[in-house]
Amino acid sequence: MVKAFWVGLLAGLLMLTQTLQAAARPDSLADLASQISDSVVNITTTTVVAGNTGPNPIVPEGSPFEDFFREFQDRNRDGDRPRRSSALGSGFVISEDGYIVTNNHVIESADEIVIEFFSGEELEATVIGTDPNTDIALLKVEADKPLPYVNFGDSDTARVGDWVMAMGNPLGQGFSVSAGIVSARNRALSGSYDDYIQTDAAINRGNSGGPLFNMDGNVVGVNTAILSPNGGSIGIGFSMASNVVSRVVDQLREYGETRRGWLGVRIQDVTDDVAEAMGLEKTKGALVTDVPEGPAKEGGMLQGDVITSFDNVEVADTRALVRQVGNTDVGKSVRVVVFRDGKTETLKITLGRREEAEAIPAAQTQDTEPAAPKEMLGLSLSPVTDELTEELKLKPNTQGLVVLDVDETTEAYEKGLRAGDLIAEAGQQKLTSVEDLEDRVGEARDAGRKSLLLLVRRAGEPRFVALSVKED
Repeated sequence: MVKAFWVGLLAGLLMLTQTLQAAARPDSLADLASQISDSVVNITTTTVVAGNTGPNPIVPEGSPFEDFFREFQDRNRDGDRPRRSSALGSGFVISEDGYIVTNNHVIESADEIVIEFFSGEELEATVIGTDPNTDIALLKVEADKPLPYVNFGDSDTARVGDWVMAMGNPLGQGFSVSAGIVSARNRALSGSYDDYIQTDAAINRGNSGGPLFNMDGNVVGVNTAILSPNGGSIGIGFSMASNVVSRVVDQLREYGETRRGWLGVRIQDVTDDVAEAMGLEKTKGALVTDVPEGPAKEGGMLQGDVITSFDNVEVADTRALVRQVGNTDVGKSVRVVVFRDGKTETLKITLGRREEAEAIPAAQTQDTEPAAPKEMLGLSLSPVTDELTEELKLKPNTQGLVVLDVDETTEAYEKGLRAGDLIAEAGQQKLTSVEDLEDRVGEARDAGRKSLLLLVRRAGEPRFVALSVKED
């Protein structure tokens, strides 16, 4: 009897577990779809396209083809006139007074934007503002009654495996619903501010700008792109996270444009060898490769600093820093912690506005010291000469070592160094001669370092490269 009791109890627990798991999955999305469908819109844009302006065929007079081409041109005379081109997309209402969110690429260059509501009513929309960086646009319609609308949810709480529902106008078929799960988080495609939710909910052409809902009926993403070899959904869709979108929308609504914070540095990720060369305990942060005129320079930041914390938030990498700076208010004074010369320092920097920023390269004014080329670290190096300055189009008084050749079997080649590169610093100290580089290599070896950090410029763009200095 005891055995039967435990078997029965186990069976009961198993049935209870299966019941709970089944309850976690929605039996139907009909109620949710009905609740939010009135807030989703179809968008039709119209653009006037110039007529055929290509060259007309030239036919020799008296040619047997002369009459044929004359008849062909007469039949196609209307092709020279301007024509109207239409495109379709989706969007959603975010306020009862008619603000609508969609993708920038849906309405870009449109001469007319028509919003179709679930009820069939159509209204013309005006553009309040756009942000190509996140592919978001804010529209406005004037309605004679309050409009049904939806709210943004917190995309940071969306977990991989959560149910989501996409709504929109796929392939011009009208209002349509598809469901799936969150497949991945924090996807980056091509932009500096990308934070995409990946989903397997079917997203096709025409879904662009439509909402991605969680099971509470809140918008957690704006459907923007798909990964597909044929243009149709294969279960890999991307929605810009609502926490990015809502901030952009708030700024477009208030100012008609975005106002992102600007630190004023060029940066690169910290790699394992860079961290070792600089004495960093963790491979984290953003390595500053250049500090042009701007907020960071005014706040005392230096080339070669590693930004480890920004506004009391630890910096994981360059992407995280760019997004955090961009999301910080213009004019805010923030504390920035940097790793410099083996210790940390805290800087106080007042952010500028990225949209108004103009980077001004720092001038280099040291004198040139001619010397013969020399082989080091798999590189053939020469100080800057007048001939090299002219050949490489360097700025006057540029200082450093020019890479004349790179041994393709060496680490330097693997790390991307090429002929024509300029090595401006080694060990975060400026170079004026090959002997300077030899001294830096010796100092690194004496300090027990495995590698030496080089500041390399190519076509004016700086980056740091760590090369091994171990003796053979």
